[in-house]
Amino acid sequence: MSNAVLEADEEFHLNRHPAGDLPLAGTVDVVIPCYNYGRYLRGCVASVLSQRDVNVRILIIDDASPDNTAELGRELAASDSRVIFHRHEKNKGHIATYNEGLIDWSTSDYTMLLSADDMLAPGSLSRAARLMERDPSIGMVYGKAIHFFNESELPKSELQKYSFLRYSGLKWAAGRCKSGLNVITSPEVVVRGSVHRAVGGYRPELPHTGDLEMWLRIAAVSNIGYVRGPAQAYYRVHSSSMQRTKYKSSLSNFVQRKAAYDCFFAHLEDKTVLDGRLHQKAIRALAREALWDVCRTYDHDQVEQDRVDELVQFAMEAYPEAASLPEYKGLKRRQMLGAAICHRTQLFILPATYRYLARWLRKERWKRWGI
Repeated sequence: MSNAVLEADEEFHLNRHPAGDLPLAGTVDVVIPCYNYGRYLRGCVASVLSQRDVNVRILIIDDASPDNTAELGRELAASDSRVIFHRHEKNKGHIATYNEGLIDWSTSDYTMLLSADDMLAPGSLSRAARLMERDPSIGMVYGKAIHFFNESELPKSELQKYSFLRYSGLKWAAGRCKSGLNVITSPEVVVRGSVHRAVGGYRPELPHTGDLEMWLRIAAVSNIGYVRGPAQAYYRVHSSSMQRTKYKSSLSNFVQRKAAYDCFFAHLEDKTVLDGRLHQKAIRALAREALWDVCRTYDHDQVEQDRVDELVQFAMEAYPEAASLPEYKGLKRRQMLGAAICHRTQLFILPATYRYLARWLRKERWKRWGI
């Protein structure tokens, strides 16, 4: 196993870890909320119990599922002393369920939230816990999450070589504000228990983007670690996930992301740790993205007026100076020409190509550096 270290640059700080010099990992509490995902529960729990070189405790919380979750949960708890099962008599919702496990139940060194339809990659908990045991300044560790439809798509073997990066938490948070993007899916995150208990639970007013606000809260009080190399978790893509049902519209996505930034800065106790202008930069980034989405509907001659009006209204209300943005000016030119001409002539192919390349480079950077 290699713990090779990359050269640090101005964006992050990196400790040098001699190969084989890391201590044994501590205990990780894994909270598995489950609502109607009984068909995935056995595989999810197995991916946790099979983790090597780390102690685990599992709490399965059945949020009054009408499927066979209760039967499977009790069976899993009876077969392994590391598994605890609890069932709600009435549905409490996912935020209350998260907080019940992470804040009310978890007492161990490290903690994580793992949806019952997702799975951990081999060795992920050990990698994350070892890094935080070695570096007390790190409050959260994440890595790559592989999106999958069924288990047959998952890698058959674990990639052995990996390295650790340590980012300044405040710089990491600033980067998330400037881009307006969440670089974390969710199941790939392990948090230091004391840090999680200090920053508190997920906020009920953020049902869709509470994770983004949580990562910002953690980054405001601790450094962030990144495992570079193997996947840390597997994120299941299917039609019944929240991102593809209740929150599938792009407008809802923008509204919820804005709410996460608004909530984070409203509750930030020490206003000096992060420049308040970062809040406006985050909203500006969201307004630009919303307007660009509208521009592309003209380029593809797929204009839905209600959707266009909603996204433009969001951009203008969220960021009052939206009319000065290049995306807004580009939209006005497209509206003057009409969608049919924009699509037939491809007059705006150059800015679209530039955006495509910028997004590709951003994706490559994310795969390499996690940001």
